[in-house]
Amino acid sequence: MKRRQIFGLLGIAVAGLLLAIGLPLVNPSPVIAQSNSTILVSAAASLKEALEEIKPLYQQSKSDVNITYNFGASGALQQQIEQGAPADIFISAAKKQVDALEQKGLLVTGSRANLANNRLVLIVAQDVVGINSFYNLTDNKIKKIAIGEPRSVPAGQYGEQVLKKLKLYNQVKPKLVFANNVRQVLAAVESGNAEAGLVYATDAKISNKVKVVVAADDKFHSPIVYPMAVIKSSKNIPAAKEFIQFLSGSEAKTVLKKYGFLVS
Repeated sequence: MKRRQIFGLLGIAVAGLLLAIGLPLVNPSPVIAQSNSTILVSAAASLKEALEEIKPLYQQSKSDVNITYNFGASGALQQQIEQGAPADIFISAAKKQVDALEQKGLLVTGSRANLANNRLVLIVAQDVVGINSFYNLTDNKIKKIAIGEPRSVPAGQYGEQVLKKLKLYNQVKPKLVFANNVRQVLAAVESGNAEAGLVYATDAKISNKVKVVVAADDKFHSPIVYPMAVIKSSKNIPAAKEFIQFLSGSEAKTVLKKYGFLVS
């Protein structure tokens, strides 16, 4: 009998013996390490700096979880999710967008929570003088007022509510320049493309090129709240729920306060 055939028969005999005594066969295939979980968070543009600072804090204890962000206008993000774009968590700058997803059954039941609150402020460039109230927006020296598109940008929705409550909207309407998100409003004032703008207090806080003229009275607009929830189509629902729990904890709240958000 050839040597190769002998070794083959011996191999079969050894395998049979191992099975007979209950020992597992050794699998020669290499072990493939389990891939890390990735959580995609679609979040309002005004949260950018705070959430980016929170990410490494979370990963100190959850190194196997990769957090990625998709920042934009809340209304645009809502539409993306409705149209099937991938997302594990949605954080809006208003209740309206999250309410819409909830009504359509696109959220994981019981996963919704409020992250923080904010204030709406009127800003101008640092070198601008003589503007100290919303009523100054009717002055001839104010040619352009930047504001978020109210249909998709919550900051624009709040701004429109304030201007209408103060009975200024019709007077300043020809001056309004609409932006796709609140950060574009900030950039317009920073660059001088608009003499004034309506942004969140947190947006004004991160810029050294603008100053706050006045904060809008809360009674003039809907509550500025940031609701968050897990998307039902998520492939990582348990991991997404854990991240939302972390965002509701003290460590994340400290970062949010640092950037001017109001947390309880």
